[in-house]
Amino acid sequence: MKVAFVCAGNAGRSQLATAFAERERDERGLDVEVVTGGTDPAESVHDEIREVLEERGLDVGDRTPRAITSDDVEDAEYVVTMGCSIEGIRPPDWQGEIRRWELEHPSAGDLESARRQRDEIEGRVPQLFGDLEEADETRSP
Repeated sequence: MKVAFVCAGNAGRSQLATAFAERERDERGLDVEVVTGGTDPAESVHDEIREVLEERGLDVGDRTPRAITSDDVEDAEYVVTMGCSIEGIRPPDWQGEIRRWELEHPSAGDLESARRQRDEIEGRVPQLFGDLEEADETRSP
């Protein structure tokens, strides 16, 4: 199974979601590929995002925002968007599911705003993975 997390800059919300999704996948022992990208990638992951993830024991210091591509999406069962659209990159015959997480864009440099985003996303990821496990069980013979 493959899940893609997408936001505009791939420097904040999608990086938070990806870090928590990787942790969730590992804790549950699931075979889920997690990818992330942005529709207009930033130069680097925001400093406050790195800091609030470090507060949870997660290190994204080596990550660089990247563009999401149609190749990333074509074999993903789920694409989770955070304030952007994948219409320009979604393959015409793609049969996956789009989940739209309506999350406000955090204020640049605002640590408290980043913490609120982190906490919101940290709460959503386990719910998503519960849905993934349930969907996987219904597809299994």
